[in-house]
Amino acid sequence: MSLAEPNSGTGRKPRIALMGEFSAGKSTLSNLLMGQSPLPEKVTATRLSPVWISYGNRAPYRVDVDGTTEPIEIANLESIPVEETRSIRLFLESDILEVCDLIDFPGISDPNMSSAVWERMLPEVDAVIWCTHATQAWRQSEAAVWDDMPQAVRENSILLITRFDKLTNEKDRSRVVKRVSRETQGQFGGTFPVSLLQAIQAGEDYDRWEASGAGPFTAHLIDVIEKLTELTGRTELPLYNVDSLSDVPQPVAAPVMPRRVQRPSNTSRTVRERPQADSAEELPTSIADPILRSS
Repeated sequence: MSLAEPNSGTGRKPRIALMGEFSAGKSTLSNLLMGQSPLPEKVTATRLSPVWISYGNRAPYRVDVDGTTEPIEIANLESIPVEETRSIRLFLESDILEVCDLIDFPGISDPNMSSAVWERMLPEVDAVIWCTHATQAWRQSEAAVWDDMPQAVRENSILLITRFDKLTNEKDRSRVVKRVSRETQGQFGGTFPVSLLQAIQAGEDYDRWEASGAGPFTAHLIDVIEKLTELTGRTELPLYNVDSLSDVPQPVAAPVMPRRVQRPSNTSRTVRERPQADSAEELPTSIADPILRSS
């Protein structure tokens, strides 16, 4: 049963999980998407229970494994008992959180943490951005976890081959991408090599942003969020709990899509400009800013 708060309006927001091995770049990814770190600098995310982040300015709290809640101090996150905590709920006024929730999972193969800590949060997930380290991409431990992921989640999930700049020659880069693509064929909606740190450092330099690999990834992510928004508007049940997307009830009327983004048409520019909305409803900076990294 979902522990999400009631959602007013036509449907809940999609919930996208950030998953992968230890040190695969999940924290850097969350910084890129939100334009800020959701956790204090001293806090080690890998030693926390799953962190569910939503839009807003509410005070943080923890959800116990039995569903009870209690307020917490963000400065004391590392004192929260991991095994007894189902999730930590944080609220930020970050743009991307206007259109989706992010759930930051701990590393899947931490020997000091039971897999139950993150497995019990999987039923809340609609899709996953999976980070795999380029120098040891798609290990057997990753493949084993993904084998158990339902098809309804896989179809809109993304595989990021992170720290791609660590591969210093084109031969190695091509070899890794081909191998990972072959071994994960049909298991993700898209696979993208990317240097997340370079993307953050690119600032307003459009060429550096594209060179980091973030351009194709974020363009695809925009499409994924739009698809998930249409799906989650038709069911309160997270897609992890659905055998097939064909089982999701059909809409009784044409869905009203949330804010869309019009991608830049002039890809030769060196400074990225904020895209314009293509409807009367003004696009908040959510997709245009942390995803397309305009400002």
